[in-house]
Amino acid sequence: MKVVLAGGGTAGHVFPALSVADELRSRGAEVTFVGAAEGQEATLVPAAGYAFVPVRAISAQTRLSLRSAKAIALAVRAARGVRPIVAAADVVVGVGGFASAPAVLAARWTRTPLILIDQNSVPGVVNRIAARWARAVATTFEATASRLPSGPRIVRTGNPIRGNIVAVAAHRPALSTEARAAFGLDEGRGTILVVGGSLGALHLDQAIAEALPLLRDRHDLQLLVSAGRGHEDVVSGAVDPDGALLVRVVPFIDRMDLALAVADLAVSRSGASVAELAACGLPSILVPYPFATENHQEANAREVVAAGAATMIADADLSSSGLASCILELMDDAPRRARMAHAALAWARPDAARRIADLVEETTA
Repeated sequence: MKVVLAGGGTAGHVFPALSVADELRSRGAEVTFVGAAEGQEATLVPAAGYAFVPVRAISAQTRLSLRSAKAIALAVRAARGVRPIVAAADVVVGVGGFASAPAVLAARWTRTPLILIDQNSVPGVVNRIAARWARAVATTFEATASRLPSGPRIVRTGNPIRGNIVAVAAHRPALSTEARAAFGLDEGRGTILVVGGSLGALHLDQAIAEALPLLRDRHDLQLLVSAGRGHEDVVSGAVDPDGALLVRVVPFIDRMDLALAVADLAVSRSGASVAELAACGLPSILVPYPFATENHQEANAREVVAAGAATMIADADLSSSGLASCILELMDDAPRRARMAHAALAWARPDAARRIADLVEETTA
């Protein structure tokens, strides 16, 4: 079976796509990626050992504009370029984002079966349009189905996550020991992981920095903060060296499996990475990024909160006192965190890559 995986732009799109690619390859499929020449996929995909076909693509705006017109023109031109590759494939799997547009459009022209993966509660523009000719749409959130056109088969598969993160739930004690050594954390302290995404989240960093004086006397707690490259000083500069609280600040976490294993609570944005938190059974405080397209991060957070796995603080309401209070309330209530962890695992779909690969095989059978 020949599969074209299309999309990317950010690591949040690429890593799930690679998880699906690995599962398909393990079943004997030949996988080719089509993605943006300037997206993270241009580096990550070849490094993972897959053929990569770069296209020129830019994101469109939700309103009519010169940028939107240029994005459409580039997508059409790129679709013509990848048409022979798509025509030779048995199926196209679009992982969302502007970088998926050329291949999913070529799939319509060539009548190649199309499956879409949508990671957010509010589907992106490309997926909303392409769903009209897709055979199936794999979703992470229940609410996504109500925002898609009728016609395609819609299956809540979950968002594919990396294998080392899937393994966290089963190997937490050993990974936690490794994490404490890697990050310089103490055994016996409750650990709060603060992560704002691959680029960090400046507002979240600032709120944590301002909350540190309210947490300084907690000798039983420690924070691991992934601040984002260039933002480390925002948090580390606010650490009181004489305080009882232990704070470790890093620009980026390469081994996210270790961070998720050692954490007792996460403070996070609510992009597609909420699937990783849930799969690890990690209770969370979600702070949706307010400028995400169509406010999809808030919609994501609300579904996870409704499932009982998280609590939410709106970015506009984020304050040092409110954040500190929420952290302490949860860290001082182990039974509540245990209930949230159970709810997270119940909501999660750690086998999402397998479910999507099954969907691909069913669609092309």
